Amino acid sequence: MRSTGTAVRAANRLTARWASEVRAGTVFSATGIWPPLALLADGAAGAAREELEEALGLPARQAGAVAREFLAVLAGIDGLSSALGLWTARFVELREEWAAGLPVGAHGVLTGDAAADRRALDAWAAERTGGAIERVRVEPAPDTSLVVSSALLLEADWEVPFEGHFGGWLGRHDRAGLVREVPDLDGVAVARTGAGAVTRVVVRGVTGVDVHLLLGTERMGPGEVLGAGTGLLSGALDAVPGSRLPEGAAGPGLHVFKRRTHTPEPPSLSLFTVEFTLRAEHDLLTSRDLFGLTAASRKTPGAAPFPGVSRTPLVLDRAMQTMTATFGAEGFRAAAVTTLALIYQGRSPEEPPYETTRVMASFERPFGFLTVHRESGLVLAAGWVDDPTPLAEDEAP
Repeated sequence: MRSTGTAVRAANRLTARWASEVRAGTVFSATGIWPPLALLADGAAGAAREELEEALGLPARQAGAVAREFLAVLAGIDGLSSALGLWTARFVELREEWAAGLPVGAHGVLTGDAAADRRALDAWAAERTGGAIERVRVEPAPDTSLVVSSALLLEADWEVPFEGHFGGWLGRHDRAGLVREVPDLDGVAVARTGAGAVTRVVVRGVTGVDVHLLLGTERMGPGEVLGAGTGLLSGALDAVPGSRLPEGAAGPGLHVFKRRTHTPEPPSLSLFTVEFTLRAEHDLLTSRDLFGLTAASRKTPGAAPFPGVSRTPLVLDRAMQTMTATFGAEGFRAAAVTTLALIYQGRSPEEPPYETTRVMASFERPFGFLTVHRESGLVLAAGWVDDPTPLAEDEAP
């Protein structure tokens, strides 16, 4: 897996864009939205294509190929399972060159029955996230014509588990605290930004998935602290590792001590933190500029922002992400489902010139009957059938 590949850099750039808007406790995954956006960009035109290019950080002509590269990257991460699903109404014919880029088995059908389609989408989300997310927060409607959804499930155990203790939190001691000690001073580092200093502690997972804990100064906002974290990942920011930090208050929440011992002892890093579980739902269209979805969701007569996806004029109607994440003593667990729904834009699908009626009736469980005289309406007999006549032996299958 090429951690510095085009797909990873582009997805991290979207993470940084999204992080800049964070104002309160939440959890989100740009990795979850990036493949659907890239696939739509590959089939977009006009202003929708330009906006998606800006959000994705690469030309739309490359988006389809890079999306496939990105899905391959996800498939190569131990402890992470991912899936992409696409459902279309029966009258929507996908362009072959666009559909060829979808994962095998990803394409399903929308029946037009909103309740049945919702159950199918919910079942897909629950199965792909191990039950962590049981519902797709995009309700199919009668005019929903295309739905694309991605699912992620991450399970990462720590290399060094934590132990529980009474956690301190805003001066209180009523939280589930965690503590551990590791002989790795460089598991911590301090970065300096224009807004203030940020302390980063890396909690390593056994499968190669780590969690970076970031603490800024009290005056820094969430977007600034998260921005420092993405800046460290991209190389835009430098950090001083723990082994080179000065004695004393070396960064937010960080103190370096020197002490004398009677026997040789290795250096150590002690981390005190708290358990947490976060769950969030994001309506992506409330930040449509961030995700490049303004033109894609503009419902003007004749609009067709995705001609490369289908000849059927489609416009984005809803876009949601649901995510949950838990940081505990043994490891980190997270799940995300991101869903975009497109509706038919324009005239109703062209109907055939003739009309017919088909009715299906199935009496395959106990039923009753009446024998009625037509002219008088007199009931001549009535009954209930719960044990029909069996097939003759020579007719049995």
